[in-house]
Amino acid sequence: MEIDLGRLAANFRLIREDSPAGLEIGSVVKDNGYGFGAVAVANVALGRGAGRLLVSNLDEAAELRDAGVSAPILLMGERMEAELPACLELNLTLAVGELAVAEAANRLAESLGLALAVHVKIDTGMGRYGVRWSEALGLLESVNSMPGLRLEGLFSHFPMSDESDKSFAFEQIGRFQALNGELEQAGIIVPCRHLCNSGGFLDLPDAHLDMVRIGLLPLGVYPSKVCRRIPGVEPVGTVKTRLAVVKKIHKGDNVGYGLRYQAPGERRIGVLPVGYGDGYPRVRNQGHVLVHGKRAPVIGANAMDSTMVDLTAIPEADAWDEVVLMGRQGESEITPHDLAAWKGTVSYEVLTGWRSRLPRVYLDSASAQEDSIQAKPEPAGSIGV
Repeated sequence: MEIDLGRLAANFRLIREDSPAGLEIGSVVKDNGYGFGAVAVANVALGRGAGRLLVSNLDEAAELRDAGVSAPILLMGERMEAELPACLELNLTLAVGELAVAEAANRLAESLGLALAVHVKIDTGMGRYGVRWSEALGLLESVNSMPGLRLEGLFSHFPMSDESDKSFAFEQIGRFQALNGELEQAGIIVPCRHLCNSGGFLDLPDAHLDMVRIGLLPLGVYPSKVCRRIPGVEPVGTVKTRLAVVKKIHKGDNVGYGLRYQAPGERRIGVLPVGYGDGYPRVRNQGHVLVHGKRAPVIGANAMDSTMVDLTAIPEADAWDEVVLMGRQGESEITPHDLAAWKGTVSYEVLTGWRSRLPRVYLDSASAQEDSIQAKPEPAGSIGV
């Protein structure tokens, strides 16, 4: 998996230029930076003006701190009481959606003479983490009154910001703004309010508020086909392998587990030393790879460690030639959305699904050299999902 840090830096620059003045950029680097390497992505993001990082669990936060990242880190989700000491030790900002968690965090922080920064999560309709919008004022008043907590933020999340129909997103914005009005009447000031993910950043400017949370967009992958585009934002990652075997099969020969492909005539096929054990989607006679800039169809059912392709229309293909599984080769391209369609899933799963046994190779393109962006490469063995 080749990751172009120069392209990543350029994407962050373009996103920053597309943003209104004063809008804070929060870089989401959970799940190993969506598979691209959390530390590498974080370093580029912070070097390009991101104000804070966002992760999902303590291990992800600890990895960043161990790598020397001192920027604010918002720990999303909900925490068990036993995890709270580590939150303080790692100097994290805590997401809170339950009064019991807030009370436990307050007791611990107060006993140590500290104040733990918290962002209160509001459920405006996602039905997941957070306190229901109509019941949130009481929790916010309680958190604001706790001496061991510092109410720094208020946030919610869109389930449909990247769809053509924005009606539910508008309803959520209304709920969130109504709560802000209640806070204003109660005299409670919250410095950092945030609603938008990548889709919201692109298509819902009225919901930008104080900060946006972007994870997919800087990687050059848009959350959907209908989102607004930012000219110049391009994919950062390419997944490659090589043809391990090139061979002929005859009419009636079978290929792969389950005998799901039978040759209709003589065919020239290639075997790739990559399968679903590496994160390539489990497909059956569906999809294609790129060889010499041409599309080679996947045939049969791929295995944990191998995928077979039809090279009949690419006579120049030979053993150990480069094969692109995701990315561009010549004038052709395979996007994460393509892979997601073949698997019947979403691009997020495709990106985070590339396994640790695929070495990550970090490139330093011309734009990175021009911008003097230096992000720390991570050893391949440390990268996984």
